[in-house]
Amino acid sequence: MGNEIRRALHQSALRHGRAQHHAAFHLHLLYDNRDGLRPEILCEDLPPLDVEKMPVNAKGIWPKARLWGPRLGSLKGPVLFLDLDLVIVGSLDPFFEIGNADDVVMARNQTTPFERLGQTSLFRFPVGKLVPLQEKFRARPQKVADEYEFEQRFVTRNAPGGPKFFPRRFVLHFRQDCRWPFPLNYFLAPRLPADARVIIFPRGLLPQHAIDGQFGYKGRPATPLGHLRGLFSPDRREKNAFRYLRHYILPSPWVAEHWRE
Repeated sequence: MGNEIRRALHQSALRHGRAQHHAAFHLHLLYDNRDGLRPEILCEDLPPLDVEKMPVNAKGIWPKARLWGPRLGSLKGPVLFLDLDLVIVGSLDPFFEIGNADDVVMARNQTTPFERLGQTSLFRFPVGKLVPLQEKFRARPQKVADEYEFEQRFVTRNAPGGPKFFPRRFVLHFRQDCRWPFPLNYFLAPRLPADARVIIFPRGLLPQHAIDGQFGYKGRPATPLGHLRGLFSPDRREKNAFRYLRHYILPSPWVAEHWRE
């Protein structure tokens, strides 16, 4: 496991643990390697997934099907699942106050505004309620992945009783809700909306990239002028000129404030 992932485990788990200090709760980390992790992090083994062959060329994060089984370590009742590559910026208490304990409640997927689609970067469900999804997926994993493309669409369409949704502003998308549009992104650092509780970082832009002011795994922090000059570089990875220009971000100090031990 790389140092960046291990640091993310420490920072995310410990930060998440502090985020709800007013409520009685426990944070559990689902992971397959506990070597080197701090002892105060409560670890659970990854749940088994009896699938002979996982989907190939699938867009979604289908290993999340492990969460849909009858057991989830020692956890009972409603659990709030959070990806590691997100930043908590407010209390998580309200995420347990929406709907009933038996409901499946999802963050809204903001990249598909015309589709009633949930986001599994953060969602709440009672342990065991999603067993029918796991059984359907286990029976024909490639067919399910081909039909739904993304695991979050599969959960949204098949959750027993249908999902409920957290308020739109609870879970915000860094690129859509925090980054300024072109050309303001060259002059203004990404903002933290006052009503946000969690910021998600999908599609390759991670919290550390936002802290540094870079886009993508192989990006490099650059001044606005340096980024503009890169438009004429033959090594530019993003071939679409406008996408390249609007992807630029200045460093985001507030992400660093929330993404630390």
